[in-house]
Amino acid sequence: MITFTFAVLLLLITPGPGVLSTAGLGAAYGFRAGWPYVAGLFVGSNLVSLAVVSGLAAIAFQINGLRLALLTLSTLYLLYLAARIALAGTKIAFIEARKQPGFWAAVTLQAINPKAYVVGTTLFSGFVLWPDALLAEVLIKFTIINLIWVPVHFGWLWSGASLKRLNLPPAKQRMINVAMAISMIAVVGLAALSA
Repeated sequence: MITFTFAVLLLLITPGPGVLSTAGLGAAYGFRAGWPYVAGLFVGSNLVSLAVVSGLAAIAFQINGLRLALLTLSTLYLLYLAARIALAGTKIAFIEARKQPGFWAAVTLQAINPKAYVVGTTLFSGFVLWPDALLAEVLIKFTIINLIWVPVHFGWLWSGASLKRLNLPPAKQRMINVAMAISMIAVVGLAALSA
């Protein structure tokens, strides 16, 4: 169970669309304004996990071309976000926020987020804790995942809000943008490998 918990922590703290958009929302609108968005990500993440556990995601991905189409669209979207971040220059811009995204935007993001499916599949099928007690295992995994998920995402929201207040020099802001873009590309690579 310790290995599973450590894997959850590593998979959830790595940048993906959910955490990067959460940090961007915090940077654009502040910590408290991001709470509904984080709530939407939470609901969306758990819906994706339910789809993975129930086999619904596996069934949907068997439809001719659907898996490839969704992976292609998600990959292109993530590459687009990475380019926007890397080319933002000297303004920290995890994701430029023209209008504050809310609860439903976050639920939708998780539904098309390839990292969410990769993480769900990895955690629910890659770590067998009790092969003879599937229901108990699934409930314990959901509990552990959510106990880690909540503080991680609020941490990213707080980080975004804090970066806005730092007023960093342009060179440091540019370095942060490039590091975030590289992280997004790594997420795209992991999603493509898992497909």
